[in-house]
Amino acid sequence: MKDSVLIKSFPHGINIILKEDVAFDVVLDEVAFKFAEAKAFFGKASMALSIEGRTLSEVEELRILDAIRSNSNVQISCIVSKNEEADKPYVKALGQVDQRLVDGSEGQFYKGSLKNGEVIETEGSIVILGDVHPGCAIISSKNIIVLGGLYGEAYAGGNGQGGAYIVALEMEPERLKIGDFKYKTNGKTSKWGLKAKVQPKIAYVKNERIVFDGLTKELLGSF
Repeated sequence: MKDSVLIKSFPHGINIILKEDVAFDVVLDEVAFKFAEAKAFFGKASMALSIEGRTLSEVEELRILDAIRSNSNVQISCIVSKNEEADKPYVKALGQVDQRLVDGSEGQFYKGSLKNGEVIETEGSIVILGDVHPGCAIISSKNIIVLGGLYGEAYAGGNGQGGAYIVALEMEPERLKIGDFKYKTNGKTSKWGLKAKVQPKIAYVKNERIVFDGLTKELLGSF
C-alpha cells in the first residue's frame, strides 16, 4: 500500500503513475486512499488526468475516475496523454468551456463515448467526456459540449430557442439542430479519432443559420 501509485501535477492537470506489476484492485484502493487523503489540498479543482505506467481498459479507466470522484471533490474533465502537442485541443477546450458547466452546477457529465446507436437526452446542458460516434445522438434543451469528436448527431436548444450552442474538439457531425435551425453534412466524415491539429469549434445560430467558428473564450462568453 502507498507504493503502487504516484501522483504528480503537470501544467494542465494531474499525472497518476501506476505500477504495472501490482493487481489492479490494489492500485484502485491506493488511488482512492491517496485522493481521500489529499481531498483538502485539491479542493474543487477541475483538471485533466494523465495515467502512466500501465495500459488500462476503458472499464478500468472509468473505475479510476469513479475512485477519484468518490474520494475527493476533484472534477476530471478528460483523460489526456500528458504529451504537450497531442493534448493541445483538450487543454484549449478546457480553458474555454463555460466554467459553470465544468463545475457541474448548471449541467451534467457523461463519462464515456456514445456507440452503437446510443442516444442521450437531457433537460439541461451536458458535457460528454468522450466521442459521439456516427449513428448516436445527444439531445439537450440547452447546450452541448463534447470533449472529444462529434461524428454523430447533436440537438441543442430543444426548447426552440436559437441561443444555445454546441462545442466539440473535433466537429464533424452527421446532423446538428440548434433551436429550430438544422444542419446536415454533405460530405463524408474523416477517420475517427482526435487529431492533434484539430481546432475546437463551436456551432451556433447567426443570421438564421447554423455557423461554425473556432472556439474562443470571448466568443463563448457572448452567449
